Amino acid sequence: MSSEFGSLLRGWRDRTSPASVGAIETNRRSPGLRREELAALAGLSVDYLVQLEQGRAARPSPQVVAALCRALRLAEDDAALLHQAAGLAIPKGAVSTEMPSGIERLLQRLDDWPVAVYSVDWWLLRWNRLWAALLGDPGALLGRSRNLIWHEFTDTPSRIALAPPERDAFHNALVADLRVASIEYPHDPGVRQLVNELRTRSTDFASRWIAGRPVRHRTARKRIEHPHVGHLTLDSDVLQTPGSALRIIVYSAEPDSQDASRLDLLRVLGTEAFAH
Repeated sequence: MSSEFGSLLRGWRDRTSPASVGAIETNRRSPGLRREELAALAGLSVDYLVQLEQGRAARPSPQVVAALCRALRLAEDDAALLHQAAGLAIPKGAVSTEMPSGIERLLQRLDDWPVAVYSVDWWLLRWNRLWAALLGDPGALLGRSRNLIWHEFTDTPSRIALAPPERDAFHNALVADLRVASIEYPHDPGVRQLVNELRTRSTDFASRWIAGRPVRHRTARKRIEHPHVGHLTLDSDVLQTPGSALRIIVYSAEPDSQDASRLDLLRVLGTEAFAH
């Protein structure tokens, strides 16, 4: 493996602000990501990341380089350069995690509702303070736990409290949507690896993958069991912007309802009140 790969990787890690990739802010001597943070976000060991940066590891696989590009939120040209430095073919038609400036501004202005941005294969990329207050701070989620489908089928349950028929429908919708992504991005190594490992890890996912049909996930009604303000029943809408495959997820409540009042309380209290 070329030492240029390690140099590029170190440079992008040093220039990536923790806030831009959803790492938990802490006191630090330098503004960039720590090795431990990048390794956790990419689902790699710290020792392997050190070997990559120092040019001592064998040539990384397309899946490893794709995970690093996703964790660093590299633009398409930068991701292509990192693949080239690793001696890999430039990915064609890869899933984008680049955040257009217009979506960044939209996220900053939508303070009244919980909002998050996902990639087409359901990796969590951005969220606002009210999203964290409602569902828990995603900054604590590392590696594949930031993928909604992986989290739903392999991790501990979230605050979303669905009755068995509702969760069944939600899981079917997620799997059907991922099948759309696998058709639209057949050469993306990250999508292929996610599907293959989910099929190996979860028999539930595997059976739904075989039986389901590709359909985009658009909307759902969710019941959130919040540990401090009680339950909220909210509409969850999946929005897409022209020219981008990113999904904007927005939770909203019926106007003048008890759910709206509880959401207002969360907006006032924020995440800090629930830190302990």
